Amino acid sequence: MNEVKTKAILAKQASLEMALVSAEVKNAFLQSLATLLRENSEFILDENEIDIQNNQERLSPALIDRLRLNENRIEAMAKGCEDIIALNDPNGYVIEEFTRPNGLDIQKIRVPLGVIAMIYEARPNVTIDAAALCLKAGNAVILRGGKEAYHSNKYLVSLIKEALTRNAISPDSVQFIEDNDRTLALELMQDREHIDVLIPRGSAKLIQSVIENAKVPVLETGVGNCHIYVEQSADLRKALAIVINAKCSRPGVCNAAEKCLVDQSIAPQFLDLLIPALKEASVEIRACHKTKELYPDLILANPEDWETEYLDLIIGVKIVNGLQEAIEHIQKYGTKHSESIVTQDLSAAQRFQKEIDAAAVYVNASTRFTDGSEFGYGAEIGISTQKLHARGPMGLNELCTIKYLIHGDGQVR
Repeated sequence: MNEVKTKAILAKQASLEMALVSAEVKNAFLQSLATLLRENSEFILDENEIDIQNNQERLSPALIDRLRLNENRIEAMAKGCEDIIALNDPNGYVIEEFTRPNGLDIQKIRVPLGVIAMIYEARPNVTIDAAALCLKAGNAVILRGGKEAYHSNKYLVSLIKEALTRNAISPDSVQFIEDNDRTLALELMQDREHIDVLIPRGSAKLIQSVIENAKVPVLETGVGNCHIYVEQSADLRKALAIVINAKCSRPGVCNAAEKCLVDQSIAPQFLDLLIPALKEASVEIRACHKTKELYPDLILANPEDWETEYLDLIIGVKIVNGLQEAIEHIQKYGTKHSESIVTQDLSAAQRFQKEIDAAAVYVNASTRFTDGSEFGYGAEIGISTQKLHARGPMGLNELCTIKYLIHGDGQVR
């Protein structure tokens, strides 16, 4: 029996116990995990440095940034665990209750999904976020991180298991797939007997592979070809700050802006602010024909650029003829993740939010806020860009399903 099958069986068994663990015990586990993260930060950084050195020559600076941990990021992981403690336990929550004319009393409650498998790439913080959220919601979790973060992930999982053991919760509730063989990933995607839900988190290539090969139900997380549209009435200084933040604060994450659309009536004034600022931030600009006419030194965008999620210090800039063209462009090339308009025109803002089909649609704010912690969920398992079951940042409630509890007194149909 291979590693995936063995660990999937253990996770399935543990999930039955995990569903019965009280909120108090789960919260004690999360506090233990936060403490262990802080106490062992030096060892976490040592393991992470091995991963950094192993990948320094083969990953872009933006992807290295996704991989890299530091004291602040470890503290953020610990704080995330504590934020989840403060959230209500969704397990058993009564969504609605009612009595039918025949006397049947019906409750609709939240219950755990069971076993959640996560396939993700070079972001070791996902290991902690996924385990903390899945376990608080009463699930077991199987983690299959990218080989780039192998040493970081393995050590973090050892801390999770220690925190579980300290609180008399089965350490089998968290499983880590160590073998990076792709055939094992395929097996994970197809083990309907033991895995209830599969969540991929990473590049478009990874997510597409999971969608095409999985037999287990998939919660699709987001490729983020996100846009900022600077409308003709925009406060240009505000727009500049929003675009620079959305592109540059962490270019390797899915809520970073990949495209900037600029209304043609303000293009000369705004681009005179934006282009130098992007260059100063070492951002490579892929320009439409109109933009390149204004700035001949820029790289001319090709058709593929408009649909590309760069995850790097690269941005596409396009001049558009008004709100209608901006909406049409986003509807064609967007990935239904996060889109933003910068405007002082209330009607334009309302139309943009109404017509754009995306999980998060902003007015006068950076797309970088599409995040579980920023939305008050403590952390997130991912950003869903699909429409069934969950959409947007997925927190505790999205890691549950529903059950109906019916009480009768001898009724027959």
